[in-house]
Amino acid sequence: MSTRPAIVVEGLQKSFGTVRALDGIDLVVPEGTVLGLLGPNGAGKTTVVRILTTLLTPDAGHAEVAGFDVVRDAARLRSAIGLAGQFAAVDEILTGRENLELVGRLYHLGRAETRQRTVGVLERFDLVDAADRTVRTYSGGMRRRLDLGASLVGNPRVLFLDEPTTGLDPRSRLALWEVIEQLVDRGTTLLLTTQYLEEADKLADNIAVIDHGRVIAEGTADELKSQVGGDVLELAVARREQLKDAVAAISPLTCGEPQLDEDTGTVRVPVRGGATVLAEAVRHLDAAGVTIADLALHRPTLDDVFLALTGRATAGATP
Repeated sequence: MSTRPAIVVEGLQKSFGTVRALDGIDLVVPEGTVLGLLGPNGAGKTTVVRILTTLLTPDAGHAEVAGFDVVRDAARLRSAIGLAGQFAAVDEILTGRENLELVGRLYHLGRAETRQRTVGVLERFDLVDAADRTVRTYSGGMRRRLDLGASLVGNPRVLFLDEPTTGLDPRSRLALWEVIEQLVDRGTTLLLTTQYLEEADKLADNIAVIDHGRVIAEGTADELKSQVGGDVLELAVARREQLKDAVAAISPLTCGEPQLDEDTGTVRVPVRGGATVLAEAVRHLDAAGVTIADLALHRPTLDDVFLALTGRATAGATP
């Protein structure tokens, strides 16, 4: 494995009219690793991917992928990367096999090699039985697998997956996770954007959180979780009108901003003190006359990290 990073991004900037999508992004992705790129709606995740895959030109900054400059060496870079976007980019009129063979021709592969790689992709993604059916007959999960398979026909050194499991059912997501893990085990470098926090937690070696076009935090999942400052107390009140009273009652125990859901009558808030905080919380709530329906203490999740870092949750697509 080369010691040269697979992806290097320095001071990347991009604006769309008066909107600053990227405001000086810096990233380094070692070869053979997975970077999870996370952020709220409009953070700039997809803009980063489009620049690194030569679909957009940056206004300023510098970026290299697989040793190629994304602007100066764009034509040569395209043969070294693969991309699967937020929506399956496959032709519904063609069969699964024809879609893959078309990609092989676009990579200027010979007929024999194209057929060989097509068969390999169909087998890897469990699409052999459906290979000669038109894609319009495929389920959403099958289309997703075919789209990801198409991105691998060229044997890319670096693979970009932009929210690859959006819209998939839980079973299809788990199956796609397994495929992604296999690719990384074989040495593929991966940049993954996702709106599913558990996805990054499971797949990414390192995570970069971006907001308003800037990187606001980097590290492993455990390192980011440690920034929340302790465990997370979650409680549900028996009567929703007591939710704010509950927050006030436990405030001496907290070390961060609470996340309230008035529709469900629940609150999540970072706390310190370990398991003893549960007993303390019960005493504080009882003294305030708040009746609770549920109370639990757990380690912070990446959702908690997002809330702590950005003040809001992630959802949906990015620009």
